[in-house]
Amino acid sequence: MKAITLIRTTSVLTAALVAVGAAAPAAAQTKLKWAHVYETSEPFHTSSVWAAEEIRKRTNGKYDIQVFPASSLGKETDINQGLQLGTIDIIISGLSFAARSFPRIGVSYYPFIFRDADHVLNYAKSDVFRELTEGYRQKSGAQITAVTYYGARHSTSNKDFNDCAGMKNLKMRVPDAPAYTALPRSCGANVTPIAFAEVYLALQNGTVDAQENPLTTIEAKKFYEVQKYIILTGHILDALSTQIGGHVWAKLSDAEKKLFTEVMQQAAAQATAEIKKREGELVDEFRKKGLVVHAVERKSFQDAVMKTVSLESMGYTKSDWDRIQAIK
Repeated sequence: MKAITLIRTTSVLTAALVAVGAAAPAAAQTKLKWAHVYETSEPFHTSSVWAAEEIRKRTNGKYDIQVFPASSLGKETDINQGLQLGTIDIIISGLSFAARSFPRIGVSYYPFIFRDADHVLNYAKSDVFRELTEGYRQKSGAQITAVTYYGARHSTSNKDFNDCAGMKNLKMRVPDAPAYTALPRSCGANVTPIAFAEVYLALQNGTVDAQENPLTTIEAKKFYEVQKYIILTGHILDALSTQIGGHVWAKLSDAEKKLFTEVMQQAAAQATAEIKKREGELVDEFRKKGLVVHAVERKSFQDAVMKTVSLESMGYTKSDWDRIQAIK
């Protein structure tokens, strides 16, 4: 009888322990918000969703990450602020916004600093980038884990131009960050910061005549529907950073930091490959849609920027610029 009672007691305890064990992952689950301003069709979103799911799987459900696309948690300024405040946990964003906390990191937005996409990607693996990333982390707490190629920024307009002088008095939308204003201001354009989600309507109703973005963004946001010309200024070769808020990063174990970084870098590589491929296809496709697409005499733009906007005036340093130029 005692043996039967002991068996029953042991069975009950075992069942209880199994139940507790089964409940443990759910009780320990951490929900995280990942925000960006891009459309659900874009690689920046699809790669983020893949990364979120991969992290969930590799941590056995400990981290449940929900991705919020298309400015659903706010415009780019808002999500950067949210990362600092701890109301948003992960973002994809241009480093021009990070430069508000640590100006030096914005040097990559100085017009014509990069030769091509490979130069951008090699910069992301360089000592100078690691140094700037660490400086930003110390100032903001945020950890940059990956860099995704965004594309060469070109101009679209309903008024054609071929050189810097042709931009004079042009009403041009740029992102609400100083780095993007350098070129249009140098050429005498009237710069108008407008939230990304509102650009299409602003172009459509004539609030602005022009905007600038990579070809893939011009496609995704359908700016080609409300613009006549695509002018291949290529003034900034842009990239996006994946950032984890300091309030999250500080709580991750070393193994988790490694896992998050590896997954996010893999996602960035996937998105980069898609963007580079699509970027090479779009000039012909836009021409088939009836737009006028043409190159420009870039020297007039470069000379105007160098004359009008110094590196130091934007919080950048000549030594960082020189080190980036030396990257092969």
